[in-house]
Amino acid sequence: MASLQTLDVTSLKAVLAEWRPLLLPSRLEKAQQADPCTIQLALRHLQGVQWLALSWQAEAARVHAIDPPPRQGAGSTLAQQLQHGLGGLALVEIHQPGWERVVELGFARRPGEPPRRWLVAELMGRHSNLLLLEPDGRGGRQVVALGRQVRGRQSRLRPIATGDPYQAPPPLAGDPPDRQTSMARWQQQVALLPLPLEQALRAAYQGISPALARQLAPGPWLRQPVGDLEPRQWESLWQRWQAWLEAVESERFGWRREGDGYRCWCLREEVGAPGPAVASRDGESAGPSPMPINTALARYYGNWLASQAFQRQQHQLQQQLQRLLERETGQASAQQALLDAVPESEALQRQADALLSQRQPSRACIAAAQKLYQQARKRRRSVASISARLEHHRHRLAWLEASLTFLEQAGSLEELAALGQDLDDHLHPPGGPGAAARRSPPSGRSGEPRPLELRSPNGLCLQVGRNHRQNEWVVFRQARRGDLWFHAQELPGSHVVLRSSEQVAEEADLQAAADLAAHFSRGRGNRRVPVVMAPTDQLQRIPGAAPGTVRHRSAEVMWGNPERALTLLAAQQP
Repeated sequence: MASLQTLDVTSLKAVLAEWRPLLLPSRLEKAQQADPCTIQLALRHLQGVQWLALSWQAEAARVHAIDPPPRQGAGSTLAQQLQHGLGGLALVEIHQPGWERVVELGFARRPGEPPRRWLVAELMGRHSNLLLLEPDGRGGRQVVALGRQVRGRQSRLRPIATGDPYQAPPPLAGDPPDRQTSMARWQQQVALLPLPLEQALRAAYQGISPALARQLAPGPWLRQPVGDLEPRQWESLWQRWQAWLEAVESERFGWRREGDGYRCWCLREEVGAPGPAVASRDGESAGPSPMPINTALARYYGNWLASQAFQRQQHQLQQQLQRLLERETGQASAQQALLDAVPESEALQRQADALLSQRQPSRACIAAAQKLYQQARKRRRSVASISARLEHHRHRLAWLEASLTFLEQAGSLEELAALGQDLDDHLHPPGGPGAAARRSPPSGRSGEPRPLELRSPNGLCLQVGRNHRQNEWVVFRQARRGDLWFHAQELPGSHVVLRSSEQVAEEADLQAAADLAAHFSRGRGNRRVPVVMAPTDQLQRIPGAAPGTVRHRSAEVMWGNPERALTLLAAQQP
C-alpha cells in the first residue's frame, strides 16, 4: 500500500474550519477509547450529535469528525477521566496556535464563559499526545490526564506526566509564512541554504510538510538545488505559494485527491466543485456532507488503518500456520520413518534365527534372539497404528495447506477473523484439551456462514466457500440432489457448488464454475488448472478429518482458467 500522508497544519486548519460553525457551542455527552491511541467524543449541538476522533498514533496522528461508532472502550481510564472532567461542559473555543499542529478545545460551564478546562491534541508524529488541562491556580495550566506519559529518559526537553505544569511544544524552526512578504525577500529566505528545494522550503518556513511541498512544486523541482532554479521556476513557485496562503487566510478549503494523497486547499478556479457525499447505511449516497473534508479524511485514514490491521492479522495468522505446518511435517516424517523401518523386521527375524541355529547356543544368545524376535513382532504389529497416525497427519497437513491458501486469498478482516476461528476450532475442538482456554468467538460468528454467491452465465447460483467452515456449509448443508461440486484437482482451495438442481446447467455454466474453482485455489497463478467435477450427493465426509474435507466416488476432470474467473467476478461486483 502507498505511504500514508500525515495530517499537516493546512489540513488541520481545514478540519477546524468545518468544526467551528457546527460545534461552537456544543456539549460533551460521551467519551470512549476506540484503541490505545484514539479517543472518540460525542458532542451535542443544535442540529444533533457529532462524533469526533482524536488520535495520537505516531503513524497517523489526526483529528476529524466521524460517523457514530460502535459503543466501546467507555471503561478505559482515560475515557473515564475525560467523561468526569468534561462531561456536561460546553465546547466554547477551538484554537489552533499559529502554524503548530496543535488543537486546543476549550470547555466552559456554559456558552459565553471563559474555558475552565482544555483538551489539547498535539499531532506531531512520534511526539503526538492528548492532554486534559485545568488551571493550576498560578496563572498557568496543569495536566490532569493524558494519552501517554513521557518520561525523562524519553525526552529530556519536555517530559510530561499527570500533575505537571503544561508547557507548549518547542517553537518551530523557520519563519511563519506571510502574504505581505515580498517575492525578493521570500526568494532570499528560501535560497539561504544550498539545499534541494523541498528541504529549503521546510527549513525556511513553518508549516511546510512534504505533502504541501509536492502541492506547491513538481517533483523534479523539489529535488533540484535552489541555486539551479531558473527565474521562470521561481515565478511559478511564488504564484503557487501566494495562492496557497490566500486559500488558508480566506479559509477556502476543499478536498482533492492527488495521486496517493490529498489536498485540502483550493485554487480560485476550483471553488464550487462538489465535495464528497455522505454514504447511507445501505451504501446509497445521502447527499453532500455537512463536513466534506472531515468525511473524506475519515474515509482516507479509515481505509489505511483497516489495511494496516488486515496486514498485521494476516501476518500473525501466517506465522501461526507456518509453525503448525513445520510441526506437523516433522511429526509426519517421524511416523514415516517408523513405517519405513517395518521391513527391517525380516532382517531382525533372520538375525534371531541365526543365533538359535548354533549347535549349542548360550543363554546370552537365546536372550538376544528372544529380544530380536520381540522387536520384529512389534514392528509388524505397529503397521496399522503407524498408518493411521500417518493418515491423520496427512489430513492435518492438507488442512493447513488449504488454510494458507485461504489466507493468501483473503480480502477482508472478516475473512481473516473467520479463518482464525476455524484454526482455533481445529486446534481446540469442543470438549477437547484446551477447550476452556479458547477465546470467545467474534461477533457474528454464531450466525450462518456467508459464502461468496455469484450467478453463472445462464443465471444459476454459484456458491464459493472462502474458508473451511464455508466449504463444509456449501457442500453438506446447502447442496441438494442434482447440484455439482467443483474443486481444483490435488490442490488446496475452495469448494464451488453449482446449483444445477434449479435448472439444467449449460456448458458455459460448468465452465464458469470450473474457472472459479481454479481461481480460488493454490493454482491461481497458472494459465490452466485441472478441476474435478462431481455430483454433490456422491461426496462423503472423511471420518476424523477436519471440516470441509471430502472424498468422492466418481468424478470428471475439466480445465479451469483462473484469469477468466476475474471477468465473472468483476461483472457481479456491487
